[in-house]
Amino acid sequence: MEKKKTEKAWVITTDMGYGHQRASYPLRDLAPDNKVISANAYDSIPSDDVDTWERGKKFYDFVSKFKSIPLLGDLIFGIFDFFQRILSFYPKRDLTKPNLTLKQYYKLISKGWGKHLIGKLGEKDLPIIATFFISAFMAEEFNYSNEIYCQACDTDVARIWAPLNSKKSRINYFAPTERVKERLMLYGVNEANIYLTGFPLPERNLEHLKEDLKNRLVNLDPKGRYRDQYYDLIESRLGNLPLESDHPLTLMFAVGGAGAQSEIGIQIIKNLKSRIKNGEIRIILVAGTHKNVKEHFEKQIKKLGLEQVIGEKIKIIYRKEINDYFEEFNKILRKTDILWTKPSELSFYSALGIPLILAPTIGSQEDFNKRWILKSGFGNTQKNPLYTDQWLFSWIDKGYLAEFAMEGYVEGRQDAVKKIKKIVS
Repeated sequence: MEKKKTEKAWVITTDMGYGHQRASYPLRDLAPDNKVISANAYDSIPSDDVDTWERGKKFYDFVSKFKSIPLLGDLIFGIFDFFQRILSFYPKRDLTKPNLTLKQYYKLISKGWGKHLIGKLGEKDLPIIATFFISAFMAEEFNYSNEIYCQACDTDVARIWAPLNSKKSRINYFAPTERVKERLMLYGVNEANIYLTGFPLPERNLEHLKEDLKNRLVNLDPKGRYRDQYYDLIESRLGNLPLESDHPLTLMFAVGGAGAQSEIGIQIIKNLKSRIKNGEIRIILVAGTHKNVKEHFEKQIKKLGLEQVIGEKIKIIYRKEINDYFEEFNKILRKTDILWTKPSELSFYSALGIPLILAPTIGSQEDFNKRWILKSGFGNTQKNPLYTDQWLFSWIDKGYLAEFAMEGYVEGRQDAVKKIKKIVS
């Protein structure tokens, strides 16, 4: 007889870039009917709430894409980023004073923004896990009766992640890094309300982690330079590696949630054209849920005369629905050797033993993510995409990317989902 599933928590996300949704996806089996609720797009959401969310989302998408425009784009985005920036950590000081942006959020909440959502959730008495801070603030302000948890989605967080009256707040936090925990305490959050968990990673990938990394290291270290030097470490952690990988050398380029930086993907394809045709490398272009980005990729690939290899040597990941996209992304990631992306929430995927090549940052939080990746030895910043053929294969021949992969696997946190489930239940 099949055991009845126990519902343990409401899982609340929001459609503001992929970060908050990607954090919630591995936690979905905690929720009723395995359904993650989007705070800005759930059934029966009031039109006033939709309008409030949409204004913020449209502005975020606009400035993210506008940033690519020389001079003026940087100026506009710089003004936007100033109000949500992360301040320097040292010297340690009292950072409990709320900023203007945080006060504006609370003003909207005081007028009823989110009250309908929290009322609906209150119909079934479950803890809330929110992957966007505003939903956690709403729950507290409207006196939600059960526990409130908030999952941070970057390696460091700005003041807007902590409540207005942080010292008296009952919101609990899942911190992906020690720095997030330390930062929240500077913002006034009680240490007892902060759990150091890591970032939720897809369980399917974790189940096959060692097997996938073994095959990945074979592709990333073809001359055996890293393996010769660190044989004992590899053997103790993974065992013997296969003689050949179960897939060709594969690079994935992932476009961000706002659809920015797609041109980098085309530059990569253009520069590696001959190696792609010869089967030396396979390219995965991630368009996510952006149909216009998918169509742009297809159009440019055809211009390069590579239409015949789409689907085999060049694959485009696009899905209309966000959950279908995550499912496909996680599946293909198992046979991916290099992840080229801006330092978003995907920074934490280095813990899956995947080396990162970092595209230019968009926003203060990504600057801090980049710093964390470089300091941890999980990846490196991109060089000129027009010369990818030269520097990328130099890194591979020298074993640099194999070292990044192993470092991420050894030092990364992989058990966030298990920790969160234990805490909540």
